[in-house]
Amino acid sequence: MFTYYLIRFFSFPLQWLPLSWIRLIGKAIGSSIFHLVPRYRKRALSNLGLATELKLTKEEQYRIAKESFQNVAIVCLEYPRLWVEKSLSPAIYCKNPEVAQELHDQGKGIIFFCGHLSNWETLFLEGTWRMKGIAIGKPIKNKRLYRWIVAIREKYGGKIIAQKDAVKEGLRALKKGFFIGIVGDQGMPSSGYSFPFLGRRAWTSTAPALLAYRTGCPILVVWTRRTKKGYEITYSDPIWPNSEEPIERETVRMMDLSLTLLQDEIRKGPGEWLWQHNRWKQQTPKNVYKQFRHDSVCLILPPNPEKFLPHLSTFRKIYPLDFLLICAPNFCREEKLIEADEIFYYQNIEETLLDDYRCKLVFNFSDFAPIKHHYLSLSAFEVLDFPKLKKLADPHLPPHLKEDVSEILKRALCRPGSLWEEV
Repeated sequence: MFTYYLIRFFSFPLQWLPLSWIRLIGKAIGSSIFHLVPRYRKRALSNLGLATELKLTKEEQYRIAKESFQNVAIVCLEYPRLWVEKSLSPAIYCKNPEVAQELHDQGKGIIFFCGHLSNWETLFLEGTWRMKGIAIGKPIKNKRLYRWIVAIREKYGGKIIAQKDAVKEGLRALKKGFFIGIVGDQGMPSSGYSFPFLGRRAWTSTAPALLAYRTGCPILVVWTRRTKKGYEITYSDPIWPNSEEPIERETVRMMDLSLTLLQDEIRKGPGEWLWQHNRWKQQTPKNVYKQFRHDSVCLILPPNPEKFLPHLSTFRKIYPLDFLLICAPNFCREEKLIEADEIFYYQNIEETLLDDYRCKLVFNFSDFAPIKHHYLSLSAFEVLDFPKLKKLADPHLPPHLKEDVSEILKRALCRPGSLWEEV
């Protein structure tokens, strides 16, 4: 309760400030958060490194990550302004409203598919200013604050529905000729569908395509761009389902096309996208403990790796889909190592200090101490050495398995009942 009133108190003056002032303040606050909150900074930098299709230099990754923090701060600071605005014009402008309006006037439901690009809140506000619609919302822990956010979103007659009601309420809305808004750029490793989003496999909900197929309604990809005066919204051409094709094939086709359009817009202005979320997470909570569940992993083998080589397959079983970078000594070129996204062979152990933002979790099986500080200063959330893994696994290890590297790995990193069973 205190947090809510504190936020409302300090945000009250923002209601009356010009957008240009809000953006200047947002840039300053966003830059400060970028430097002061390492957890989200590391995730953003790592994600930018993994987005290989952008082909960014390290300096560009750093700059875009900071811009993304600035964008989030601006979005947050604009909530009070959106709350008091009685009219959208001229701050929020739709470039081609006729694309959706014509369908709506015909009584046809629409699935709006969007991502966390620029100020995504403007999309639902502009849509419900002209049409009847609903959108899926994910609550935050502060219930009072969330109710205020929902009140802003619903100010023009739209309705925010819970994720658990998405299919039922979505079908009902589409049959009435309403639109449903779905933010579809969040990771969902429990989904059976993936797409090479910006060059890296991303698991995504197929709800937009399934709703389209079951109702015969089209998907419209929608995005917004920040302009000097406010925001410009654009609709894609409708993506219609083909009921003569099997649902499995049509689902993939429609999702592939929707995500292609969305990633193309992100490429045009990557600094306005939300790089701080786990877009590329590859695992559900089923196997690996949350602390060690990261989508990009680096494994550094020592100059004499014979102890670990027979157990690399176990390591890959623990991280079967995650991005894996292996640093191995030169003579391992002759060895058959496990499948990895990249293998870096080094002559001297000092060469393992790679200038790379990608890896969120590092396993250092060497005795080279500088590795820990180096990777923690980049994007690693944690650097684990083998003694630490043994300590974590020890309470779960029977005496006869105390020196078994595979069992140490499984019991240190994985939940009981996943890759190992409690005795």
